[in-house]
Amino acid sequence: MACVSSLAQIAAESGVSVSTASRALRGKGEMTPQTRARVLAVAQRHRYSSTGVRRGRPRTGTSRLFDLVLGTFHDPYADEVTAGAHLAAARHRFDLVLTAERETPDDDWPLRIRSRGSAGVVLGLILPTAAQIALLHDAGIPIVLMDPRAEAGESLTSVRTTDHAGGAAAAEHLLAAGAERFIVVDAAPSYRFGRARVQGFESTVRSRYPAASIHRVRADWTSPGAWRVSVPALREAAAAGPVGVFAVSDEMAIGVYRAATDVGLQIGRDVLVVGFDDVRGAKWVQPALTTVHQPIREMAGAAIDELAAIAHGADPQPRIIELATTLVVRGSTGMAGTGADGVSRESPRGRPRRETA
Repeated sequence: MACVSSLAQIAAESGVSVSTASRALRGKGEMTPQTRARVLAVAQRHRYSSTGVRRGRPRTGTSRLFDLVLGTFHDPYADEVTAGAHLAAARHRFDLVLTAERETPDDDWPLRIRSRGSAGVVLGLILPTAAQIALLHDAGIPIVLMDPRAEAGESLTSVRTTDHAGGAAAAEHLLAAGAERFIVVDAAPSYRFGRARVQGFESTVRSRYPAASIHRVRADWTSPGAWRVSVPALREAAAAGPVGVFAVSDEMAIGVYRAATDVGLQIGRDVLVVGFDDVRGAKWVQPALTTVHQPIREMAGAAIDELAAIAHGADPQPRIIELATTLVVRGSTGMAGTGADGVSRESPRGRPRRETA
Protein backbone atom coordinates (compact mmCIF):
# COMPACT_ATOMS: atom_id res chain seq x y z
CA MET A 1 0.00 0.00 0.00
CA ALA A 2 1.32 3.44 -0.91
CA CYS A 3 2.17 5.71 1.98
CA VAL A 4 -0.17 8.67 2.40
CA SER A 5 1.89 11.47 3.91
CA SER A 6 -0.50 14.38 3.37
CA LEU A 7 -3.28 15.45 5.69
CA ALA A 8 -5.07 16.72 2.59
CA GLN A 9 -5.04 13.21 1.14
CA ILE A 10 -6.47 11.78 4.38
CA ALA A 11 -9.20 14.43 4.30
CA ALA A 12 -10.03 13.79 0.64
CA GLU A 13 -10.34 10.04 1.09
CA SER A 14 -12.47 10.55 4.21
CA GLY A 15 -14.76 13.01 2.43
CA VAL A 16 -14.15 15.85 4.91
CA SER A 17 -12.30 19.16 4.97
CA VAL A 18 -8.64 19.35 5.99
CA SER A 19 -9.55 21.17 9.21
CA THR A 20 -12.12 18.50 10.12
CA ALA A 21 -9.60 15.73 9.47
CA SER A 22 -7.05 17.54 11.63
CA ARG A 23 -9.52 17.89 14.52
CA ALA A 24 -10.52 14.24 14.24
CA LEU A 25 -6.91 13.07 14.42
CA ARG A 26 -6.23 15.29 17.44
CA GLY A 27 -9.38 14.18 19.23
CA LYS A 28 -10.65 17.75 19.27
CA GLY A 29 -13.74 19.53 18.01
CA GLU A 30 -17.40 18.65 17.59
CA MET A 31 -18.33 16.12 14.91
CA THR A 32 -20.38 12.97 14.63
CA PRO A 33 -18.82 9.74 15.92
CA GLN A 34 -19.22 8.30 12.42
CA THR A 35 -17.16 11.11 10.85
CA ARG A 36 -14.41 10.80 13.44
CA ALA A 37 -14.30 7.02 13.07
CA ARG A 38 -14.10 7.31 9.27
CA VAL A 39 -11.11 9.70 9.44
CA LEU A 40 -9.32 7.54 12.02
CA ALA A 41 -9.91 4.42 9.94
CA VAL A 42 -8.39 6.04 6.85
CA ALA A 43 -5.41 7.31 8.85
CA GLN A 44 -4.84 3.91 10.43
CA ARG A 45 -5.14 2.11 7.09
CA HIS A 46 -2.41 4.33 5.66
CA ARG A 47 -0.39 4.37 8.92
CA TYR A 48 -0.57 8.13 8.95
CA SER A 49 0.92 10.18 11.82
CA SER A 50 0.76 13.92 12.53
CA THR A 51 4.38 14.19 11.41
CA GLY A 52 3.57 12.62 8.05
CA VAL A 53 5.84 9.65 8.79
CA ARG A 54 4.57 6.17 8.05
CA ARG A 55 4.34 4.23 11.29
CA GLY A 56 3.20 0.81 12.29
CA ARG A 57 1.02 0.04 15.26
CA PRO A 58 2.95 0.80 18.48
CA ARG A 59 4.20 -2.29 20.24
CA THR A 60 2.51 -1.50 23.51
CA GLY A 61 3.61 -3.61 26.44
CA THR A 62 7.20 -3.82 25.18
CA SER A 63 7.98 -0.12 25.66
CA ARG A 64 9.66 0.91 28.91
CA LEU A 65 7.87 4.26 28.93
CA PHE A 66 4.90 5.56 30.88
CA ASP A 67 3.35 8.95 30.17
CA LEU A 68 2.04 11.36 32.80
CA VAL A 69 -0.34 13.95 31.34
CA LEU A 70 -1.20 17.02 33.42
CA GLY A 71 -2.75 20.37 32.62
CA THR A 72 0.10 22.13 34.41
CA PHE A 73 3.45 21.26 35.94
CA HIS A 74 3.85 24.55 37.79
CA ASP A 75 2.07 24.21 41.12
CA PRO A 76 2.67 22.32 44.40
CA TYR A 77 0.04 19.69 43.61
CA ALA A 78 1.63 18.86 40.26
CA ASP A 79 5.04 18.69 41.95
CA GLU A 80 3.75 15.99 44.30
CA VAL A 81 2.08 14.06 41.48
CA THR A 82 5.26 14.12 39.41
CA ALA A 83 7.43 13.02 42.32
CA GLY A 84 5.14 10.11 43.20
CA ALA A 85 4.82 8.93 39.60
CA HIS A 86 8.57 9.19 38.99
CA LEU A 87 9.46 7.15 42.08
CA ALA A 88 6.95 4.43 41.21
CA ALA A 89 8.06 4.26 37.57
CA ALA A 90 11.70 3.94 38.62
CA ARG A 91 10.77 1.17 41.05
CA HIS A 92 9.24 -0.76 38.15
CA ARG A 93 12.23 0.08 35.88
CA PHE A 94 10.19 2.28 33.56
CA ASP A 95 11.01 5.78 32.36
CA LEU A 96 8.44 8.53 32.84
CA VAL A 97 7.59 11.06 30.13
CA LEU A 98 5.91 14.29 31.26
CA THR A 99 3.29 15.40 28.77
CA ALA A 100 1.47 18.72 29.13
CA GLU A 101 -2.11 19.12 27.99
CA ARG A 102 -2.35 22.47 26.23
CA GLU A 103 -5.62 24.35 25.86
CA THR A 104 -5.00 25.02 22.18
CA PRO A 105 -6.81 23.70 19.09
CA ASP A 106 -3.67 22.08 17.70
CA ASP A 107 -2.79 20.08 20.83
CA ASP A 108 -2.09 16.51 19.74
CA TRP A 109 -0.92 14.90 22.99
CA PRO A 110 -2.78 11.59 22.34
CA LEU A 111 -1.03 11.23 18.99
CA ARG A 112 2.35 12.00 20.54
CA ILE A 113 1.80 9.33 23.19
CA ARG A 114 0.60 6.89 20.57
CA SER A 115 3.58 7.57 18.27
CA ARG A 116 6.14 6.71 20.94
CA GLY A 117 4.37 3.47 21.85
CA SER A 118 3.91 4.25 25.52
CA ALA A 119 3.19 1.25 27.75
CA GLY A 120 0.54 3.23 29.61
CA VAL A 121 -0.65 6.71 30.49
CA VAL A 122 -1.77 8.43 33.69
CA LEU A 123 -4.18 11.31 33.08
CA GLY A 124 -4.16 13.65 36.06
CA LEU A 125 -6.65 16.44 36.73
CA ILE A 126 -7.69 16.88 33.11
CA LEU A 127 -10.91 16.27 31.18
CA PRO A 128 -10.00 14.06 28.21
CA THR A 129 -12.55 13.88 25.43
CA ALA A 130 -14.13 10.62 24.32
CA ALA A 131 -12.20 10.89 21.07
CA GLN A 132 -8.88 11.28 22.89
CA ILE A 133 -9.65 8.22 25.01
CA ALA A 134 -10.60 6.31 21.86
CA LEU A 135 -7.30 7.20 20.17
CA LEU A 136 -5.36 5.69 23.06
CA HIS A 137 -7.64 2.66 23.34
CA ASP A 138 -7.35 1.97 19.62
CA ALA A 139 -3.56 1.90 20.02
CA GLY A 140 -3.83 -0.58 22.91
CA ILE A 141 -2.44 1.91 25.44
CA PRO A 142 -3.79 1.38 28.99
CA ILE A 143 -5.17 4.46 30.76
CA VAL A 144 -5.47 5.27 34.46
CA LEU A 145 -7.20 8.45 35.61
CA MET A 146 -5.79 10.15 38.69
CA ASP A 147 -8.24 12.23 40.71
CA PRO A 148 -10.59 12.66 37.73
CA ARG A 149 -12.52 15.91 37.53
CA ALA A 150 -15.68 14.06 36.45
CA GLU A 151 -16.96 10.55 37.02
CA ALA A 152 -15.05 8.19 34.75
CA GLY A 153 -17.85 5.72 34.16
CA GLU A 154 -17.17 2.00 34.18
CA SER A 155 -14.66 1.79 31.33
CA LEU A 156 -11.58 3.31 32.98
CA THR A 157 -9.59 2.69 36.15
CA SER A 158 -9.31 5.73 38.40
CA VAL A 159 -7.32 6.54 41.53
CA ARG A 160 -8.87 8.97 44.00
CA THR A 161 -9.19 9.74 47.71
CA THR A 162 -12.01 9.75 50.24
CA ASP A 163 -13.07 13.33 49.51
CA HIS A 164 -16.50 13.03 51.13
CA ALA A 165 -15.01 11.54 54.31
CA GLY A 166 -12.34 14.25 54.32
CA GLY A 167 -14.97 16.98 54.22
CA ALA A 168 -16.84 15.22 57.02
CA ALA A 169 -13.68 15.07 59.15
CA ALA A 170 -13.16 18.81 58.64
CA ALA A 171 -16.72 19.46 59.85
CA GLU A 172 -16.32 17.26 62.93
CA HIS A 173 -13.12 19.08 63.83
CA LEU A 174 -14.57 22.58 63.51
CA LEU A 175 -17.61 21.54 65.54
CA ALA A 176 -15.28 20.17 68.23
CA ALA A 177 -13.42 23.49 68.15
CA GLY A 178 -16.66 25.24 69.11
CA ALA A 179 -17.73 26.73 65.80
CA GLU A 180 -21.47 27.23 65.34
CA ARG A 181 -21.40 29.35 62.18
CA PHE A 182 -19.61 28.26 59.04
CA ILE A 183 -18.40 29.60 55.73
CA VAL A 184 -17.73 27.10 52.96
CA VAL A 185 -15.36 28.39 50.27
CA ASP A 186 -16.44 26.31 47.30
CA ALA A 187 -14.77 26.31 43.88
CA ALA A 188 -15.79 26.74 40.27
CA PRO A 189 -15.67 24.89 37.97
CA SER A 190 -17.47 22.38 40.18
CA TYR A 191 -15.35 19.26 39.84
CA ARG A 192 -16.23 15.82 41.20
CA PHE A 193 -13.82 16.00 44.15
CA GLY A 194 -14.83 19.54 45.11
CA ARG A 195 -18.50 18.57 45.19
CA ALA A 196 -17.75 15.53 47.36
CA ARG A 197 -15.76 17.62 49.85
CA VAL A 198 -18.52 20.19 50.21
CA GLN A 199 -21.23 17.53 50.49
CA GLY A 200 -19.27 15.69 53.18
CA PHE A 201 -18.76 18.88 55.15
CA GLU A 202 -22.26 20.30 54.92
CA SER A 203 -24.10 17.03 55.52
CA THR A 204 -22.03 16.38 58.65
CA VAL A 205 -22.61 19.86 60.07
CA ARG A 206 -26.35 19.61 59.45
CA SER A 207 -26.61 16.16 61.00
CA ARG A 208 -24.52 17.03 64.08
CA TYR A 209 -25.78 20.57 64.67
CA PRO A 210 -29.00 21.35 62.76
CA ALA A 211 -29.11 24.92 64.08
CA ALA A 212 -25.75 25.79 62.54
CA SER A 213 -25.52 28.56 59.97
CA ILE A 214 -23.71 27.61 56.75
CA HIS A 215 -22.88 30.33 54.23
CA ARG A 216 -21.41 29.04 50.98
CA VAL A 217 -19.38 31.28 48.69
CA ARG A 218 -17.78 30.30 45.40
CA ALA A 219 -14.64 31.37 43.55
CA ASP A 220 -12.20 29.95 41.04
CA TRP A 221 -9.56 27.51 42.31
CA THR A 222 -7.11 30.26 43.33
CA SER A 223 -6.02 32.23 46.39
CA PRO A 224 -7.01 35.60 44.87
CA GLY A 225 -10.43 34.25 43.97
CA ALA A 226 -11.00 32.92 47.49
CA TRP A 227 -9.78 36.21 48.97
CA ARG A 228 -12.27 38.24 46.94
CA VAL A 229 -15.32 36.23 48.04
CA SER A 230 -14.14 35.75 51.64
CA VAL A 231 -13.68 39.45 52.51
CA PRO A 232 -17.42 40.31 52.46
CA ALA A 233 -18.38 36.95 53.98
CA LEU A 234 -15.99 37.38 56.92
CA ARG A 235 -16.91 41.03 57.40
CA GLU A 236 -20.57 40.05 57.72
CA ALA A 237 -19.81 37.16 60.08
CA ALA A 238 -17.27 38.94 62.31
CA ALA A 239 -19.76 40.56 64.67
CA ALA A 240 -21.23 37.30 65.96
CA GLY A 241 -18.12 35.55 67.29
CA PRO A 242 -15.75 32.87 65.93
CA VAL A 243 -16.59 31.39 62.55
CA GLY A 244 -15.40 28.10 61.07
CA VAL A 245 -14.22 28.20 57.45
CA PHE A 246 -13.78 25.17 55.21
CA ALA A 247 -11.95 25.77 51.94
CA VAL A 248 -11.98 23.00 49.34
CA SER A 249 -8.24 23.42 48.67
CA ASP A 250 -5.21 24.71 50.54
CA GLU A 251 -4.60 27.36 47.91
CA MET A 252 -8.08 28.75 48.51
CA ALA A 253 -7.51 28.58 52.27
CA ILE A 254 -4.54 30.93 51.85
CA GLY A 255 -6.92 33.42 50.26
CA VAL A 256 -9.05 33.18 53.41
CA TYR A 257 -5.96 34.09 55.49
CA ARG A 258 -5.49 37.27 53.46
CA ALA A 259 -9.18 38.11 53.74
CA ALA A 260 -9.14 37.69 57.52
CA THR A 261 -6.16 40.05 57.80
CA ASP A 262 -7.91 42.65 55.64
CA VAL A 263 -11.03 42.49 57.82
CA GLY A 264 -8.98 42.69 61.04
CA LEU A 265 -9.63 39.14 62.23
CA GLN A 266 -7.13 36.66 63.67
CA ILE A 267 -6.77 33.16 62.25
CA GLY A 268 -7.05 30.54 64.99
CA ARG A 269 -9.06 32.82 67.27
CA ASP A 270 -11.72 34.74 65.32
CA VAL A 271 -11.58 32.58 62.21
CA LEU A 272 -10.94 28.82 62.35
CA VAL A 273 -9.74 27.58 58.96
CA VAL A 274 -9.49 24.07 57.49
CA GLY A 275 -8.12 23.46 53.99
CA PHE A 276 -7.80 20.38 51.81
CA ASP A 277 -4.77 18.72 50.11
CA ASP A 278 -1.90 19.31 52.61
CA VAL A 279 0.53 20.63 50.01
CA ARG A 280 4.03 21.46 51.23
CA GLY A 281 3.35 25.11 51.99
CA ALA A 282 0.42 24.37 54.33
CA LYS A 283 2.61 24.00 57.41
CA TRP A 284 4.69 27.11 56.68
CA VAL A 285 1.95 29.75 56.74
CA GLN A 286 1.29 31.49 60.07
CA PRO A 287 -0.47 30.00 61.86
CA ALA A 288 0.13 26.63 60.22
CA LEU A 289 -2.91 25.42 58.30
CA THR A 290 -5.16 22.67 59.60
CA THR A 291 -5.99 20.65 56.50
CA VAL A 292 -7.22 17.35 55.15
CA HIS A 293 -4.17 15.44 53.98
CA GLN A 294 -4.58 13.94 50.53
CA PRO A 295 -1.92 11.27 49.80
CA ILE A 296 -1.00 12.84 46.46
CA ARG A 297 2.30 11.01 45.94
CA GLU A 298 0.69 7.72 46.90
CA MET A 299 -2.15 8.29 44.42
CA ALA A 300 0.33 8.89 41.61
CA GLY A 301 2.30 5.83 42.68
CA ALA A 302 -0.84 3.68 42.75
CA ALA A 303 -1.69 4.78 39.21
CA ILE A 304 1.77 3.79 37.98
CA ASP A 305 1.58 0.49 39.90
CA GLU A 306 -1.65 -0.30 38.04
CA LEU A 307 -0.02 0.38 34.67
CA ALA A 308 3.02 -1.71 35.59
CA ALA A 309 0.80 -4.64 36.53
CA ILE A 310 -0.95 -4.43 33.15
CA ALA A 311 2.40 -4.19 31.36
CA HIS A 312 3.42 -7.42 33.06
CA GLY A 313 0.29 -9.27 31.98
CA ALA A 314 -2.40 -8.44 34.53
CA ASP A 315 -5.99 -8.31 33.30
CA PRO A 316 -6.84 -4.59 32.86
CA GLN A 317 -10.21 -4.67 34.60
CA PRO A 318 -11.55 -1.12 35.21
CA ARG A 319 -11.92 -0.31 38.90
CA ILE A 320 -11.84 2.54 41.41
CA ILE A 321 -8.79 2.68 43.69
CA GLU A 322 -9.58 4.87 46.71
CA LEU A 323 -6.98 6.01 49.25
CA ALA A 324 -7.85 7.40 52.68
CA THR A 325 -7.58 11.05 53.67
CA THR A 326 -6.50 12.15 57.15
CA LEU A 327 -7.07 15.39 59.04
CA VAL A 328 -3.86 17.21 60.02
CA VAL A 329 -4.50 19.54 62.97
CA ARG A 330 -2.39 22.70 63.17
CA GLY A 331 -2.71 26.21 64.51
CA SER A 332 -5.34 27.64 62.17
CA THR A 333 -8.15 26.08 64.21
CA GLY A 334 -6.64 26.90 67.61
CA MET A 335 -6.37 23.20 68.48
CA ALA A 336 -2.82 22.22 67.51
CA GLY A 337 -1.51 19.10 69.22
CA THR A 338 1.24 18.86 71.79
CA GLY A 339 3.78 16.85 69.81
CA ALA A 340 7.35 18.04 69.41
CA ASP A 341 6.44 19.74 66.13
CA GLY A 342 3.13 21.13 67.39
CA VAL A 343 1.18 18.96 64.98
CA SER A 344 -1.28 16.14 65.55
CA ARG A 345 -3.23 14.04 63.10
CA GLU A 346 -6.67 12.55 63.10
CA SER A 347 -7.58 9.27 61.48
CA PRO A 348 -10.29 9.11 58.79
CA ARG A 349 -12.78 8.39 61.61
CA GLY A 350 -11.68 11.45 63.55
CA ARG A 351 -9.77 9.73 66.36
CA PRO A 352 -6.71 11.83 67.36
CA ARG A 353 -3.32 10.39 66.58
CA ARG A 354 -0.08 12.13 67.54
CA GLU A 355 2.44 12.60 64.79
CA THR A 356 5.95 11.61 65.82
CA ALA A 357 9.02 13.51 64.74
